Amino acid sequence: MEGLMQRLPLSIPMIVRHAERMHSRKTVTTRTDDGVKVATFAQVLERARRLATALRSIGVGPDDRVATFCANHQEHLEAYVAVPSMGSILHTLNIRLFDKDLAHIVEHAQDSVVIVDKTLWPAWEKVASRVSCVRCTIVVDDATGSGPDNTLDYEALLAEATPSGFDEDIPEHQAAALCYTSGTTGLPKGVLYSHRSNVLHSMTVCLSGSLGLHESDVVLALVPMFHANAWGLPYACLMAGADLVMAGRHTAPEILTGLLVQHQVTFAAGVPTIWQGMLQSMTRAKGQLGKLERILCGGSAVPLGLQQAYHREVGVRLIQGWGMTESSPIASLSFPLRAHDGLAPPELDGVLNSQGRPPLGVEVRLVDEAGKLLPWDGRSVGEILLRGNWVASGYYLDAAPEKFSDGWLRTGDVASIDPDGYIRICDRIKDLVKSGGEWISSVQIETSLMSHPDIVEAAVVAVAHPRWGERPLACVVPRADAKGRLSKDILLDYLRPLVAKWWLPDDIIFLDQLPRTSVGKFDKKALRERFKDHPLPS
Repeated sequence: MEGLMQRLPLSIPMIVRHAERMHSRKTVTTRTDDGVKVATFAQVLERARRLATALRSIGVGPDDRVATFCANHQEHLEAYVAVPSMGSILHTLNIRLFDKDLAHIVEHAQDSVVIVDKTLWPAWEKVASRVSCVRCTIVVDDATGSGPDNTLDYEALLAEATPSGFDEDIPEHQAAALCYTSGTTGLPKGVLYSHRSNVLHSMTVCLSGSLGLHESDVVLALVPMFHANAWGLPYACLMAGADLVMAGRHTAPEILTGLLVQHQVTFAAGVPTIWQGMLQSMTRAKGQLGKLERILCGGSAVPLGLQQAYHREVGVRLIQGWGMTESSPIASLSFPLRAHDGLAPPELDGVLNSQGRPPLGVEVRLVDEAGKLLPWDGRSVGEILLRGNWVASGYYLDAAPEKFSDGWLRTGDVASIDPDGYIRICDRIKDLVKSGGEWISSVQIETSLMSHPDIVEAAVVAVAHPRWGERPLACVVPRADAKGRLSKDILLDYLRPLVAKWWLPDDIIFLDQLPRTSVGKFDKKALRERFKDHPLPS
């Protein structure tokens, strides 16, 4: 039909061309051993074009998987641009996984080339000895000393290459990137992102009703670049023209806070454990953080006490985001509505401590165990289903019908949704405690425990009980100055007005630290295994 709009494919090269033309002077800053290095978008994207030529010269072709085993730095961003823009697939490897899990992932993805930081070479060697598909390894020189034998030097490859053209329109439904889940309940699963899904997700990050990324922003991306495409921030920064700051392998709280101050960061993003660790240093630097406007916190539930502490001590509210690898990852964000104007701080905290509302592009359903739709009344509790423009339709080489059905993703998260669309997650299905036939939310007990001023971390798991089937066991990490004076009875007294009486943990165990997954979440699988035979009162 005449008069219809043009059909320009939504692709990574489209973002690259826009960034080169409109934001060439904006900068990418990386923390190094010697200080920082700074490059303009024009320089970074020109290097990305050289990387594409270099990869082609060593035989990388369309749909070939190029893996990265890197920290957050400029060269990793160059790979983010080059690999999908040449029609190949970027596969970001989780540098914190065990070598046997990484080997499984690399073989499953059939990665042909891997880009590795020199400082991560000892960890990669353990993986390389287990795989047969990788035929070429490129080493990024992020440390002094000679590179490993039988590898290619990243800088030498770029120096010999001419810039590649990214002018061809790649089909928007072509695969751009591959990321594997953390595998907390089994083997990791691959999620394949398309060019279209990445562009639409990045556009949403830039929307004013979303994270509102814009040209005047300076973004510190503390979320690892191997974690769900760094929550879309690399592409969104190129799209919006926001300056990008990356910490490299330097993650001490004082260094990260120094980056916030030195570069006058306006927007930062990371998981709750990062912000918990940075609270003291950021509190000390409060008077120097005047440009910091927004902090995105996701990956796991944000404790109310942490949210309140940042508002009180740092002067910035944490924006809670929710999603998963399968949703690219943003599925909801917690912002107040105009209707919340004038709410007292405790009531507003209650609103913002939810997982927020889904943006345009993500549709949500709430269903019971039989799949029946439940109302958004703030009381009904069921599993969240998702579908949308950046939600996976299946796993890579695995349709997984138990997770994907009738066009909807079963998230495994149990929640209620209020009439305004605010999602309040109660728990993961696998983490619920079923006591006497009734469900207990481990998340609600955890967040209540972590609101205690002397508790740093808390995780609740189900333990077998002879009478009730299962009962909750709480594992807590107290503050250093509270060790020895906190007791089980003190914490149970603190919990009594906050949760139902029959939800109170049967026991509370004090630990020096909680085990974590590769993306920083509490590893409840490890806790369940460790305390599966823990005796409880009958």
